[in-house]
Amino acid sequence: MTTEDEAAASSPNEPSQCRPGTLGSFIRMQRQLAQLSLREMAAMTEISNAYLSQVERDLHQPSLKVMRSIADALGIPAADLLREAGITSPEGDSTTTEANETGHIDTVRAIKTDPQLSQAQREALLGVYRSFLAGG
Repeated sequence: MTTEDEAAASSPNEPSQCRPGTLGSFIRMQRQLAQLSLREMAAMTEISNAYLSQVERDLHQPSLKVMRSIADALGIPAADLLREAGITSPEGDSTTTEANETGHIDTVRAIKTDPQLSQAQREALLGVYRSFLAGG
């Protein structure tokens, strides 16, 4: 964890830091799994690192545009981030429902969120998985 991450995580007035399962904690976990500092992700999303830190601490609810930027920077489907935010559900999105029937979204998400894999391992597994889908 970088110094800026430690500073953001150590604020005693942030009860969301202790509540896993929030949108902010999901974004922070994904950023850390991608081995990105707060500043690196802020640069990738063109969002200020102060605002991004506040989103991670659930002090601000990001707009749809900001969530899409975050999803793109993290390399995750925007639909996953929207589901975490409670904006969409698998039942409400026909393309997501169709993809879930094949298990594709669940497999990709499992690979992308597995904390035991390095970023290089995730990319390799996703490449192999997608090559099997394309060939079959």
